[in-house]
Amino acid sequence: MHVDSWHLQKISKDTSRSKKEQKKEKSSPISSSLVMVALQLSLPAASVNLKVKLPSLGMVQNHHKPAQKLPTTVLPGLSITNPQQPEHPSMLMPPANQGVAAIVFGDGSDSQLYPLTKRRSKGALPVGANYRLIDAVVSNCINSNISKIYAITQFNSTSLNSHLTRAYSGAGLGKEGFVEVIAAYQSPEDEGWFQGTADAIRRCLWLLEEYPVVEFLVLPGHHLYRMDYQKIIEAHRNKNADVTCAVLTSMGNQDLEFGIFDVDFENKVTEFREKPDKMQLKPISVESSGKYDNSAHSYFPGMGIYVITRDAMIKLLQEYFPQANDLRSEVIPGAISLGMKVHAYRFDGYWDNIQSIKAFYQANMESTRKTNMGYNFYEKDSPLYTLPRCLPPSLITGAVITDSVVGDGCILKRCNIKGTVVGLRTRVGDGAVIEDSILMGSDIYQMQELQTSGIEGKGFGIPIGIGEGSLIRRAIVDKNARIGKNVMIINKDNVEEANMESYGYTIKAGIAVILRSAVIPDGSII
Repeated sequence: MHVDSWHLQKISKDTSRSKKEQKKEKSSPISSSLVMVALQLSLPAASVNLKVKLPSLGMVQNHHKPAQKLPTTVLPGLSITNPQQPEHPSMLMPPANQGVAAIVFGDGSDSQLYPLTKRRSKGALPVGANYRLIDAVVSNCINSNISKIYAITQFNSTSLNSHLTRAYSGAGLGKEGFVEVIAAYQSPEDEGWFQGTADAIRRCLWLLEEYPVVEFLVLPGHHLYRMDYQKIIEAHRNKNADVTCAVLTSMGNQDLEFGIFDVDFENKVTEFREKPDKMQLKPISVESSGKYDNSAHSYFPGMGIYVITRDAMIKLLQEYFPQANDLRSEVIPGAISLGMKVHAYRFDGYWDNIQSIKAFYQANMESTRKTNMGYNFYEKDSPLYTLPRCLPPSLITGAVITDSVVGDGCILKRCNIKGTVVGLRTRVGDGAVIEDSILMGSDIYQMQELQTSGIEGKGFGIPIGIGEGSLIRRAIVDKNARIGKNVMIINKDNVEEANMESYGYTIKAGIAVILRSAVIPDGSII
């Protein structure tokens, strides 16, 4: 082939120039990277596996098998990674926020909390002036990076459903996170109400299986505690367990509602007793000496909190115990009897099962005291979330307030308040004295001072709130109650139990409970 001298000179100059440019490119990391990107992007698709992330286009990935390894190169606006080198090569399980779905049971028909549960479920009970009980559990999920939360409701669930829907519609849950309310329903296959926790989950499995989760975290929605669920999930995975049950490290004064677990030295559950006699149980030892007696067993009270592997949940509810209605009393003991891997996770923090008027009263009173005995509503590293109501600051005019918690939007005149939880929009008139009580507040601001209500056919012009000169001591005043002027709610006869609903109040464990929207006339003495 004939090549003239001009072409030979040009080829020589081009070769010389490319060698010089290569030297410059070696000394310049930016130009080197640019060349590498150009080379990578010019290669055939069949020989390169690239994952390109563009800010405006999302993630595009080619799943062909790569023929060679390519170095990772990052430029502004462009991310190219080698899928053969994952970010977390040692991770065997997805993180909790992707691999776990929480199932929260927010209600119940516990008669011990009546009349507070006359028109609301347990999870919807106001607590700490601004919150609802279920907020503690949902906040635990959010703070534990669990963003898929199903709330199964049934009993008196109107206010609870409304609160959950408005309070947690995507806030703090990420792009794929949600709090989805599953209200009790009937279908052609299943008629009637949910018969228990197991029945409810079984009938909702078609929805719970919508996302590819690894475990389900089952939670009662009416308990007051703060827990990092990541730890119980980690313990569950480390033991390769089918079921992990949260237990308390101290008996305390618990009523053993969730039974007793017999746990060996490896935290394996060997037996479950639903309603044992405390006197027949061995003392619980929580000290760790590093030496274990292989024959030693301890008894721990349950918390109603379970981590259940997805496959185990499906088998337990659909294959092994298709007629079981309750997780605690039927499915969990059944899993133990089948020889499944059931383990315990020991929890040593504050936990309160709000199962009675007395327990509800004491939990609220602890929030007003300068002790570490109760639930801490002010934990900055694990905040408590609720519905943002956009209420104005409380207006306090000459009031004397000590050791109390005051919610948003209150109007407190020249009154004296001590050791009291004052709920949202509470109005207290001049000269009133409130001690060691819970005022749940109001759902609305009353635009007119004169309102007409009635008891036994009589009308009273009594506005919502606490009237002038009234005295309230050791009482619970439910929402929208109208307390007249110079009323005394002090349980003057020291009655332990009394049902006076027709007069707008009851007495439980010596605590006077004023019913929701009740009217207490001027000058009344309770």
